Amino acid sequence: MTTNSQQDGKSRQRLILLAARARRRLAELGRRQPVRPGPTLNESLAQHGINRRDFIKWSVAMTAALSLPAKFAPLTAKAAELLNRIPVVWLHMAECTGCVESFIRTDAPTLDTLLFNYISLEYHETLMAASGWQAEENLENALKNHHGNYLLIVEGGIPTAAGGTFLTIGPHAHTGIEICRKAAAGALATFAIGSCASFGGVQAAYPNPTQAKGLSEIIRQPVINIPGCPPSEKNMMGSLLHYILFGSLPAVDRYNRPRWSYGLRVHDLCERRGRFDAGEFVQRFGDEGAKLGYCLYKVGCKGPYTFNNCSRQKFNQGTSWPVQAGHGCIGCSEPDFWDVMAPLVEPRKDRLFRTVFRGRGADATADKVGLGLLTAAAVGIGAHAVYSVVRGNFSNPPDPGGGKKADAPKEKS
Repeated sequence: MTTNSQQDGKSRQRLILLAARARRRLAELGRRQPVRPGPTLNESLAQHGINRRDFIKWSVAMTAALSLPAKFAPLTAKAAELLNRIPVVWLHMAECTGCVESFIRTDAPTLDTLLFNYISLEYHETLMAASGWQAEENLENALKNHHGNYLLIVEGGIPTAAGGTFLTIGPHAHTGIEICRKAAAGALATFAIGSCASFGGVQAAYPNPTQAKGLSEIIRQPVINIPGCPPSEKNMMGSLLHYILFGSLPAVDRYNRPRWSYGLRVHDLCERRGRFDAGEFVQRFGDEGAKLGYCLYKVGCKGPYTFNNCSRQKFNQGTSWPVQAGHGCIGCSEPDFWDVMAPLVEPRKDRLFRTVFRGRGADATADKVGLGLLTAAAVGIGAHAVYSVVRGNFSNPPDPGGGKKADAPKEKS
């Protein structure tokens, strides 16, 4: 039998090998020249009043978010300094531009936004000045000059009906399908940013007249999905840093979401979780329970069904997140959430959630949980939260849909 000391020894050995791999990777990147000339990261941070101490604190926090030991923090910092060694091509498909807007529209420069500026963006329709023929030429040059060496980021769903002609871009009227497939063919790695690029988003909501789909459904290359409407900037930057650090894509769940950021349910670490366990629910928005911070499940919170780290990372420089602000989670990081999670202000009473109690879910028991008394099903959900943490560290996390997607609304006759 393997003893605890033997297991600890194997874990230490794996970490040593992982650290050595990261050092080799960073040394190789360090020998490359920046894609474009410009100030170093330290010079850029100093220009914005961010000192080295703040940068190291950020590196430690990001290392922890990536589920790496604290000793990896200097390597994470070095990876951030080398972000300008790999070119990035960022494409926009059918979407509102909200993902990148949420990333750049901050009240003051943060480390994440400054790092975004530090990346060698070779093409980005929202941020570049070029348009028309010049923009199309810039994309062609970027794909040609950096073929096989760039990271591809795609934002937005891709319409596929009528040969993809519902989305045509540029003077040559290339379809979104054509552009994504050509760009993915020459990319080192491909990331789908936001729920639209990951799963189709609102464009794919019923009845989906343009047959919009997520990026992974139209290209053959592996795709890392970073869903959310919008996703946290930490989830975007962390996924890029992981690739810079190790030269490989992070471990993912069954929906190709990085486990380090989508490994736990929103419900698991929600600050209102204790209210749920105690049976204290907001009955309607604005009631006394809402003022006291009661659980928002009965007014539609989809936290028990949603895998994301919103409660830990929050938004607006860590100021708040929807549940803290008084509105339930809408499940925006889940596939087909516009259909599956609707209506957004009502609990999913007809959709049971798989738990260790064989399918008796939160929505089947919320009305039965009494103040001061936890029913077996409520305890089951708590046990399942612990179970998911343990299982998520070693294998694919449990499927929130029981292995099947919920049925889409049927067309009325």
